[in-house]
Amino acid sequence: MTVDRPVVVALGTVEPALVTGVLGEEVAFIADPSEPDIANAVGAIVRADAVVDVAFLERASRLRVIARTGVGVDHVDLPAVTARGIPVVITPGSGTRAVAEGVFALALHLVKRLGPSTDLVRHGRWTDRGQVSMGDLDGGTIGIIGYGRIGRRVGELATAFGMNLLAYDPFSAPPSEIAAPDVSELASASDVVTLHLPLTEETHHLVDDAFLDRVRPGTILINCGRGGLVDLDAAFAALESGRLAGVGLDVFDPEPPEHHPLFDHPDVVLTPHLMGMTRRAAAATFVDAARGIVDVLAGRRPATVANPEWLDALEEVRP
Repeated sequence: MTVDRPVVVALGTVEPALVTGVLGEEVAFIADPSEPDIANAVGAIVRADAVVDVAFLERASRLRVIARTGVGVDHVDLPAVTARGIPVVITPGSGTRAVAEGVFALALHLVKRLGPSTDLVRHGRWTDRGQVSMGDLDGGTIGIIGYGRIGRRVGELATAFGMNLLAYDPFSAPPSEIAAPDVSELASASDVVTLHLPLTEETHHLVDDAFLDRVRPGTILINCGRGGLVDLDAAFAALESGRLAGVGLDVFDPEPPEHHPLFDHPDVVLTPHLMGMTRRAAAATFVDAARGIVDVLAGRRPATVANPEWLDALEEVRP
């Protein structure tokens, strides 16, 4: 496609109405790009499952900016992108409240035993209701691993539920009054554990057999962070033994995941990485991504990038 305006393409599903108003009439947005569109693109709005690797960069030789709708850059080759002086805009604030609400949607489903309770009514087993043991959030302790924007919002909501807070973050220390010295102590003191860390070599399978050996029987585990934070085999074993009373997962490794026996357990609730994509949050993240692209094309620094060293590399690659 030949156009006389800068081209921005979508990698993955992007609703044009959410971004064209921000990009403006001076930019041609293409939601379903062809190979010529990609070759001509100066910007790309990238969904979580889209891969931006060296092969893609060779196809998109005019690319000046990438905007990820979210914060995860697992599928973006950051060194290769940075070496070309291309910033990777991320949108960390747009889904914060939605993801935090999602944590409590999963936790309440499990703590309040909504699945088994629904089955009792649905199948006419009212007299068996004494067999369902509902729990409480009020008075319990929530252990928040990762105390960034989402972790802090989870803490605010947990306080409203009357919960006690513990937090651990290997990258940025939480306030001293709620800080756990390490993940082991957090595990042993929490009724609900929720994960909000980035996936790195150090955090991969953070929740493993050793971690789960420390949790108190009946703990609920929630992961709305990154799928690779949890060893599913270990979590399944902990469910089978009763060490865990429930597991709620919104994220997986890989995505979409291969089927795992954990998925069939009655005390597991699963959502397909949607908690940060409510109607309001989705609109906000697309708007933020488009704003980041506009900033870069206009010569301004975008608000938040995953590779702040892109400017140094840009100076080196400029002719």
